[in-house]
Amino acid sequence: MTDFMHNLIPVARDSGSPDIAWRPTPFYVERSRLRHFMDRQGISSVAELLAWSTNDPPWFWDAVVKDLELEWFKPYNQALDISNGIEWARWFVDAQYNYVHDAVDKHALRLRPQATALAWEGEDGEVRTLTYSQLYAQVNQAANALKSLGIVKGDRIGVFMPMIPETAIATLAISKIGAIFTPIFSGYGGAAVASRLRDCEARLLITADGFYRAGKQIAMKQVADEAASGSPSLEHMLVVRRVGNEVPWTSGRDVWWHELVESQSQECPTEHTDAEDPYMIIYTSGTTGRPKGAVHVHTGFPIKAAQELAHCFDLHAGDTLFWISDIGWMMGPWAIAGALMLGATCFLYEGAINHPQPDRVWALVERHRVTHLGISPTAVRSLMGQGGTMDDGRWTMDDSNHRPSSDQWVRAHDLSSLLFLAGAGEPWNPGPWRWLFDVIGEGRLPIINYSGGTEVSGGILSCNPLLPLKPCAFSAPVPGMAADVIDEEGKPVRGAVGELAIRQPWPGMTKGFWGDPERYLDTYWSRVPGLWVHGDWARVDEDGFWYILGRSDDTIKVAGKRVGPAEVESAAVAHPGVAEAAAIGVPDALKGEALVVFVALRSGYAESEKLRAEVEATIIAHLGKSLKPQAVKFVSDLPRTRNGKILRRLVRSSYLGELPGDLSALENHTALAAIAEAR
Repeated sequence: MTDFMHNLIPVARDSGSPDIAWRPTPFYVERSRLRHFMDRQGISSVAELLAWSTNDPPWFWDAVVKDLELEWFKPYNQALDISNGIEWARWFVDAQYNYVHDAVDKHALRLRPQATALAWEGEDGEVRTLTYSQLYAQVNQAANALKSLGIVKGDRIGVFMPMIPETAIATLAISKIGAIFTPIFSGYGGAAVASRLRDCEARLLITADGFYRAGKQIAMKQVADEAASGSPSLEHMLVVRRVGNEVPWTSGRDVWWHELVESQSQECPTEHTDAEDPYMIIYTSGTTGRPKGAVHVHTGFPIKAAQELAHCFDLHAGDTLFWISDIGWMMGPWAIAGALMLGATCFLYEGAINHPQPDRVWALVERHRVTHLGISPTAVRSLMGQGGTMDDGRWTMDDSNHRPSSDQWVRAHDLSSLLFLAGAGEPWNPGPWRWLFDVIGEGRLPIINYSGGTEVSGGILSCNPLLPLKPCAFSAPVPGMAADVIDEEGKPVRGAVGELAIRQPWPGMTKGFWGDPERYLDTYWSRVPGLWVHGDWARVDEDGFWYILGRSDDTIKVAGKRVGPAEVESAAVAHPGVAEAAAIGVPDALKGEALVVFVALRSGYAESEKLRAEVEATIIAHLGKSLKPQAVKFVSDLPRTRNGKILRRLVRSSYLGELPGDLSALENHTALAAIAEAR
C-alpha cells in the first residue's frame, strides 16, 4: 500500500488569525470522544492520528470498531483485503455482521432498554417517542410482516416515505432480515420513483397515504401508484396511514401497515449477514444517464456513520441528534443508523421547518432538548430572512419596512440544550455561517462543517471539537479519509484550486453501482489511476483549512438536493413538443443553485407561455415540486460537439455572461448567441 506522507494531510492550525471564529474550549476537549480514542492509541494530536489512519488503514479501522464496541456474529480474520484492487477493497473479511444488532438489539436487550431511541414530531403537532425496548419490538413486528409477504434476504424494497417513525422502523426491519432497501426522496414524482424501483427490481414498496408539508396534505399513495405502474417487478405495496385520507387501492397488492404489522410477533432473529452483504442501494444522480444506485454493505455505511458521529460530531449515548433531512438523501439513513448505533436519540421531523411560523425549528430544538442540530446552508438562508413581532406572547409576521430581524424568532426560545451545530450538502457562504454561529450558537457552539457524498457513505472533509474553526471552512479530513487536493496528474496542490481526491480505501466506499460496475469505475477511478477523484473543486489555505468550491462536473445541487442534468433533460423531453433539452444550475441566493432548462422544440410547435408552463409541469411530474425549474427557456439550437454531445458548460457560461473558455469542440457557434439573448 502506498505510503501517504504526513505532510500531505493539512490540518487546521491556530495561527492567531482574526479569521478564526472558534477555538476548542476545555469543555469540548474533555468530553471529546475523538480525544479519548487518541489517548487510548497513544496519539497526541489530530495531525498524528490522520497520518496513522491513512498510512495504515487496517490498523485504524480495527481500532475504530473496537472503540465503538461493535458486536460481531463472526469476527473478521483480516481488516482489509485489496487483492482485487483498491477500487474493490473488502473490509472485515469473512465476518458476519448486521448493523441492526448494534443499532437496536444490544441496547434494547442489555444496555439501555428504557432510553429514548426515536423521538418524532409531525407538522400537525403530533409527538411520538420510542424507547429502545419499544423500537426493538416494533422493528421485529415489521420484520415479521415483511417475511409474511415472502420477502427474503437479498430482496430489494423501496422506501418512499415522509420522516415518520415507521420510516426508521422500516429501514431497520428490512436490514434485520437481510433484505436491501432503496430510500427514495418523498418529494419525487412518479416517474422518478419508478426509475429507481425498476433499476433495482424492487419486489415491495413501502409508502404512506400522505404527509403534512407547509400546512397542506401531500398525497403519496397516488404517486406510489403511478410509480408501481412503471415497475414490473413490484408485487406488494405496504401503506402507512399517516393523514387518514382516502386513497386508491389495488386489492391483492396493497396492504395497510397497521393491519399487517401490528398483529405480528415482537420477536424476530437478526439475520447473520456477511460483511459484503448489501443492505442499501441509494440512488444519486450523475451528469449523464440514469441515476446511479450506490451499493452499501452492513460493514460499510453504518460503521462510517457511527464513526463520524463519534469522532467529528462527538455524539454520545443520551444526546439527541436532529438532522433536517429526508430519507431519500444520504443524511436520512446516516442519522438513523449512526445515532442508534451510538445509543443516542434520533429525532425526526416531518414537515416544513418554518411552519406555521418561522421559529418552528427553534421550537423543536427547545421542546425536544436537541443537542446536535444539522441544517443545510439553504435552510439557514431561508430562516435568516424571516422577521416578525411579538403580540401577547406569540410571534406574528410584520411586513413593514421596519420589521425586527430574524434574530428575535430565535431569542424567543431556550436553545441551551444545543452543544453542536452542523452543516452539509453544499458550500457555505459567510453571511449564513456567521448568523448560525453568532445568533443560534451565541458564538459558543462549534459548527461542524461536513462534506462528502452518497457513494462515500458520509464525509471526506469535516471539522471536529479538537481543532479551530474558520467560517465556511473544514478543519481537516474526516479521520480515516486520505483526502488530498490534486492537479490533473494527481500531484498535491496547495494554495491553489485543485480536485478533491482520496488516496486510500475506507469502509464506506460504495461496492459499485447496482448492475453497472464499469460506470462506477469510470465515474471515480478513471481520471487518475489509483485515486478516487470526487468531482469537487477544493483548496487548502495557508493555515491548513480546507474549502470546497463547487462541483467540477455538471451535477446540480438545488437546496442541497443533487440532481443530474441528464435526469432533468429526460423529464423535459418527455413533453411531446421538446426535441432536445439542456439543464444547468445557476446561482440562487436562497437555494444555492436553481434549475434553468433550455429546450429546442420539435417541428410544429411554437413558443408560447402555455407551452412553457406545460414543459415545466412535465418536469415537475417526473422529478417533483422541489426540483421545479426557475425558468424554461426556448432556443432554436443548443451548443454541441461534432458528434452531437451538448456542451452544458457553454450553455451555462453563455447564459451567465461568463467567459466561455475553450471553444475548439463547438460545432455550431450561433447557438451561443441565442442562449445569451435568453437571459
